[in-house]
Amino acid sequence: MTERVIEATGLIKDHFSNFLRKPSRALHGINFSVDKGEVFGLLGPNGAGKTTTQKLLLGLLRPTEGSVTVLGHPAGHQKTLARIGFLPENPYFYSHLTADEFLDFFGNLFNVPDAALKQRSKQLLELVSLSDSGSKPIRKFSKGMLQRLGIAQALINDPDLIFLDEPNSGLDPVGRRDIRQIIMGLKQQGKTIFLNSHLLADVNELCDRIMILHRGRCVAEGAVKEISSSGNYRDLEQYFMEAVEKAETAYQEGTSTSKLESVTSAKEVT
Repeated sequence: MTERVIEATGLIKDHFSNFLRKPSRALHGINFSVDKGEVFGLLGPNGAGKTTTQKLLLGLLRPTEGSVTVLGHPAGHQKTLARIGFLPENPYFYSHLTADEFLDFFGNLFNVPDAALKQRSKQLLELVSLSDSGSKPIRKFSKGMLQRLGIAQALINDPDLIFLDEPNSGLDPVGRRDIRQIIMGLKQQGKTIFLNSHLLADVNELCDRIMILHRGRCVAEGAVKEISSSGNYRDLEQYFMEAVEKAETAYQEGTSTSKLESVTSAKEVT
C-alpha cells in the first residue's frame, strides 16, 4: 500500500492587508497528495501561489480553510519538522561562520549527536563538492557555493521529506548537473522530495508528478512520463504553457463578465 507523505484537502489561504482593509485570496481550495519516495514538482508563473503552498506545508502559515497533513501529522507538528529538510529560494547565511560551523549550528538545532554530526557534515560537504571549503568563511563563498551549502544544510538531519525551492538557482551547468544527481540519489534512498522550479528541463528529468498553479488554483496535474512521453522537456513546456494560457484566458473572460454584470446591476438600480 502506498504511503501518503503529504495530503492537502480544500486548501484555502487568504492574506489580509492592513492598508486595503480586506483579504486577498492566495489559494482557492486546492487538493493534492504526495506519496513516499516521489519527486513532486510544483510549477506555476510568479505569484501563482507556490510559495504560499510550501509555507502551509511547512507550518509557517495556517490555512484559512482546509487541512494539511505531513508525514502523518498536522503541518508544523514538532515530530514532522524533525523529519523535514528545507532549502528556501533565498536562504540566509551567517557570513561570519565557516561552512563547518554553519552545518554544526543546524545540526545542533536537530540535536544530532556531536560525533555523528562531525561525520555527517564531512559527508555532506563531499556530496556537494565543498569538501575543501569547510574552514572557509561563508562571506567568501560564491553564489553557487552558497547554494551547494544550502543543500547540505537541508540534509543535515537525514530527513525523510525534503523541500527544495529553486535548488539550481545561481548554479552553472556543472553545478546543475551535480544537484540533479544528488536529487536522484536521494530518491534512490527512498526520500520524498517536494520541488519548486522554473527550470522545466530539470523538472522533466527529476519529477515523477507535477501540479501547475495559476492564480491560486490548480489548473493541471499529472505524471511526467505521460505528459512528456518522448522524454523531451519541450513536451512538458508545451503542456505548461497551454495550461497557464488557458487558465489566464478563462480568468480574463470571467473578470470581464463580472465587470459587465456589475455595471448592469448598477444601471438596474438607478
